[in-house]
Amino acid sequence: MKPDTRDLRWGVEQRLEFIEFRLYWEGRVNRSDLMDQFGVSVNQASADLNRYAGLQPDNMVYDRSLRSYVRTSAFRSGYFTPDAGHYLAQLRSVADGILDREDAWIPDLPPFASAPAPVRGVDPLTLRAVVAAIRRSEAIEIMYQSLSSPEPRWRWIAPHAIAFDGFRWHARAFCQTDDCFKDFLLSRMLEIRGSRASEASGADDHDWNSEVTLEIGPHPALSATQARVIALDYGMDNGKAQIRVRKALLYYALRRLGLDTDPDARRPQDQHIILLNRGVIHEDHG
Repeated sequence: MKPDTRDLRWGVEQRLEFIEFRLYWEGRVNRSDLMDQFGVSVNQASADLNRYAGLQPDNMVYDRSLRSYVRTSAFRSGYFTPDAGHYLAQLRSVADGILDREDAWIPDLPPFASAPAPVRGVDPLTLRAVVAAIRRSEAIEIMYQSLSSPEPRWRWIAPHAIAFDGFRWHARAFCQTDDCFKDFLLSRMLEIRGSRASEASGADDHDWNSEVTLEIGPHPALSATQARVIALDYGMDNGKAQIRVRKALLYYALRRLGLDTDPDARRPQDQHIILLNRGVIHEDHG
């Protein structure tokens, strides 16, 4: 049962969560961990550990040889939900230089590497202008390079959201030139020279506010053993998994999952999954 934290200040509750994070993932925690992470005094670190022990008495015991509190076999999390995705996100953020090593809650990073991807050149001034326009419900005039025309041109857009397609960042916006909602790559906004009031509203963007469900399953040409492994990879239940996605991002989701082509276009060992509701999705996407 989650302990009652209504009377705790946010800083204290965060340190209690940190204690539990270290116990769960590292198996131990001590005063130095709290002092290094939060810059608190010896007395404050001791008080936090004692407070946690009082609130969660079955979760840790003091090991004199290690001079640390260690996780017990009766450990039950109360301040955070163990999440492999959160742990791996911290690992990737540190490895990619997004998060400083000393700011991560993981003390000793395991060896890590990822497939390299091109750096997407988003100008911070461009991002700042787009975010400001979203907050103020304004339109901005941008010099945009579209691949449908050989030269960039000026256009007015009213952005209402930021989107990531797995590789690139977009602004979801109403285009006053084309009179519709569409995506604009932040990296292709070459210049911004003005802003003005806009009557366009993100609430009117049907594709952004609508969701579709992708139902996926293992490729039928895989062996039963291979299919079971793929089911584990994608967290499937009874050979199926559902992925909800905004309709505006459906094209990107299908492409990233390799579901934008006929399942027979690639070997099953390369294309592990298929879209089980292809007819419904393509009817909706069309």
